[in-house]
Amino acid sequence: MEKQRSFSFKPTRLLVFSFTISTSVIFFTFFTIWIIKATPSFRQEIHFQYNKSSLSLGLRPITVQSLSSVSGNFSVTGEKDSTLIDTHYSSLENASGFASTSVFSGLQREEDGPGVLVDGESQSDGVDGNLTTLQESTPETISEKIEVPSSQMSEEKSTVATSSDNNGVSIREKVGLKSVKDCDLTKGRWVYDESYPLYTNGSCPFIDEGFNCKGNGRLDKNYMKWRWQPQYCEIPRFNATKMLELIRGKRLVFVGDSINRNQWESMLCMLMGAIKDPKRVYETHRRRITKEKGDYSIKFMDYRCTVEYYATHFLVHEAKARLGHKRIQTLRIDSIDRGTSRWRGADILVFNTAHWWTHYKTKAGINYYQEGNQVHPRLDVSTAFRRALMTWASWVDRHINPRKTRVFFRSSAPSHFRGGEWNSGGHCMEATQPLNGTPSISYSEKNIIVEDVIKKMKTPVTFLNITNLSGYRIDGHPSIYGGKSGKRSSSNVQDCSHWCLPGVPDTWNEILYFLLQSNRY
Repeated sequence: MEKQRSFSFKPTRLLVFSFTISTSVIFFTFFTIWIIKATPSFRQEIHFQYNKSSLSLGLRPITVQSLSSVSGNFSVTGEKDSTLIDTHYSSLENASGFASTSVFSGLQREEDGPGVLVDGESQSDGVDGNLTTLQESTPETISEKIEVPSSQMSEEKSTVATSSDNNGVSIREKVGLKSVKDCDLTKGRWVYDESYPLYTNGSCPFIDEGFNCKGNGRLDKNYMKWRWQPQYCEIPRFNATKMLELIRGKRLVFVGDSINRNQWESMLCMLMGAIKDPKRVYETHRRRITKEKGDYSIKFMDYRCTVEYYATHFLVHEAKARLGHKRIQTLRIDSIDRGTSRWRGADILVFNTAHWWTHYKTKAGINYYQEGNQVHPRLDVSTAFRRALMTWASWVDRHINPRKTRVFFRSSAPSHFRGGEWNSGGHCMEATQPLNGTPSISYSEKNIIVEDVIKKMKTPVTFLNITNLSGYRIDGHPSIYGGKSGKRSSSNVQDCSHWCLPGVPDTWNEILYFLLQSNRY
């Protein structure tokens, strides 16, 4: 009897036990789901604590996807279209076991709208998101906290630094950013960088007096400290030694007008940074560099290379023809410039022409353009420019071996005359900052013609497009500081076409250096 009574209670106890277990499982499941939904994502906030002196980075909010490599260098990799930081640091162990920061070399910048932050003060001379200031880090005595919220940054404000993780995987590959080949170097912003310029007017003997703005009395220095930052890739800082190694035993030749001489002088000055003994740089023509003369060859003897410039305003032949009883000056748009024998055999050729095509005689086109024995009574300048470029392209296709020579064609550099043309009171004297807002410089029809002609050539030609980025830099011209050394120009004519050195042409050469390294052809 006792056994039967005991047995009768077992089903009830089993039912209660089962009900309790089921209820607990259901409650735990819902509680877990509620916890997951209510808990902030890991990506919302990350804190790095440093117990010793560290550097204030002034980081903007970014989206974080992964954090790796704490022992050597750490990378905070953003999702697509977000900011990416690559920061290398040297660690010192303190008493608490935390690593304190000694060196940061990441490229993270404040991008807070149109204002430009210079020396910690907000200025109004910004470019609506196109100008940014690189702030120098300041040491802190208290432990540093870096907050990385998960807010998504806009496509325009993404700042990208190229790097790789410990496994050698490119950060660019991880986040799906544009490759070097696809990166548009024409879109970006000017960044104020205290580490610039790359040389000084005192350290370079090759600056023509017309470009030596500081030597001619210009006192402000900010025009030398802006660096171009493309949206989706980095232009590597110019390394003179690496550039000289790239052209070891070769000829780097600039062919074109005085704006190309501007770039040639910039390249020489940048390369001088790798030369310990200036006597090892030899000027083959043994004459002073001036605006009035052309055709120069500078040899870097330790590297057995030459950097040369050959003057030609139009790339085609300037001639004279008889018209009635007079001999008049003409432009043979069907005949290449006669200096071509000096260009042939170069390993790198950088061409340009545009500056002189805007002058009165070429724009008017009256009894000026010649083909064969015919002098056209009138010919539109765009038509003449296209025919001249086709003449140049035919010469390149016939005489340049693409297996030996890399060919570049630089786009037109904008002028910034206000209040008139160069010979009628045009000026840019008051400009000490890049333009605020989108430049009014239009992408010229001549650039479109050049690109169209290049596309039809058999020889690969890289179009070095510097027009848009240079359009912001009204502050970079000599203006009244293009006169004789130590004096302002006594003429009422200001130079708002050429560029001060150090200055904007240094950026053109950094892009050229970037393209030569990446073999974008």
